[in-house]
Amino acid sequence: MTCKDTIAAIATPYGIGGIGIIRISGPETQKIAKKIFRPFPNGGLRSHHLYHGDIISLETAEPIDEVLLALFRRPHSYTGEDSLEISCHGGPYVIRRVLEEVFRAGARPADHGEFTKRAFLNDRIDLSQAEAVNDLILAQTSQGAKIALGHLKGRLSGVIEDIREDLIESLAQIEVLIDFTEEDGISEDQDGFLPVITRAAAKIASLSDTYRYGKIRREGLNVVIAGRPNVGKSSLLNRLLGEKRAIVSTVPGTTRDFIEETIDIDGIPVRLTDTAGLRTPRDEIEEEGITLLKNKLLDADAVLFVLDGSEDVTDDDKKLAEQITEKPAVLVINKSDLPQRLEEKRLYGLVSGKNPPAVKISAKYGNGIDLLVSEIRTLALQPSAEDRSQTMITHLHQKVSLQKAHACLTRAAEGSQKGISPELIALEVREALDHIGEITGKTTAEDILQRIFSRFCIGK
Repeated sequence: MTCKDTIAAIATPYGIGGIGIIRISGPETQKIAKKIFRPFPNGGLRSHHLYHGDIISLETAEPIDEVLLALFRRPHSYTGEDSLEISCHGGPYVIRRVLEEVFRAGARPADHGEFTKRAFLNDRIDLSQAEAVNDLILAQTSQGAKIALGHLKGRLSGVIEDIREDLIESLAQIEVLIDFTEEDGISEDQDGFLPVITRAAAKIASLSDTYRYGKIRREGLNVVIAGRPNVGKSSLLNRLLGEKRAIVSTVPGTTRDFIEETIDIDGIPVRLTDTAGLRTPRDEIEEEGITLLKNKLLDADAVLFVLDGSEDVTDDDKKLAEQITEKPAVLVINKSDLPQRLEEKRLYGLVSGKNPPAVKISAKYGNGIDLLVSEIRTLALQPSAEDRSQTMITHLHQKVSLQKAHACLTRAAEGSQKGISPELIALEVREALDHIGEITGKTTAEDILQRIFSRFCIGK
């Protein structure tokens, strides 16, 4: 694809710095350079060479700044187009003045992510690699950066292409059954395409299952501290932070809003949210706090379910347990410094369908906090052996595309076993191919592309 206009933007963060970089890309790149750069070489700019000179004003011909300039000729550039990078002094005024001259010379301001979008449209990278560029820029953890770099180098693309090859192979075998009859010596034999479809579906399911841990490594772990009033949630937050951040009181219902703070566990940011205690609200403010709690539970990656070890399980505890059945959880038995009345057998089945680990602590004195941190570390850092051995997806839309593709292949396999026509099976496989293509951008709708690239910074 060839874009008709030329774009420009500042590629370095706003502020005062030693160097500021302006990026230009498009068909008018070399003409713009010739208008504003002095001295301009007689034979023109050579690609991938560095030139020293001045950016001049088109109105006065006076120098604006002393710069270094580099041209990257298409297709051997980031965008696949003629591109230019101007390294000028990094003061806000200077870099803005240089950019103004670039615009006067014929460029227009770039949109968010437009440089990377052009790289995608010009087949320099696929969509998963384009997203990896932004993920690498925004990475908060070493593991998140490692995953993004792997995707940028084509690791996820390779896995997707492997699945596509399976689907194309199965589709080719199905098409033979459609185009030829038994009179041509071709019989409807599932032994050819059905195992290939089953294999592709298994690969898709395995990759889809990595989303939770991939997201955690990219964004961090979102942990909600939940429990009924006065069980010690705020004290636990303060203890984990190592400072007094939340108000601690023996009066139930002290926490009305929520408090969010972040701790670092082995390089992964863990966002802790202290919430209002769950009980029948006594006023509008407390009711709003409980509504916020329920919303936070929906968004949580995991829950620290705090119980009072000096009391038996209550109806409010049971009601809260019903809210977290779908979330990984740790049962935190607080107030271990007091005589214990909560029996361990009461914990079995408290969270329906599973028995999460339980840790006894004293938030007041710090007993058991190391064991609790270890359990949080397990939630964040220890996926299954399968997750560790495979490429991880990190975006929700990737997971949705995989789930849709898997549903198509499941219908295709079940239909094949029931003897439905090859034409209908082929339709399901083609739809699965389309959904897989959404991850690498082969079949992604324009509105989705716009949404993805709008999250980028303007200079990238």
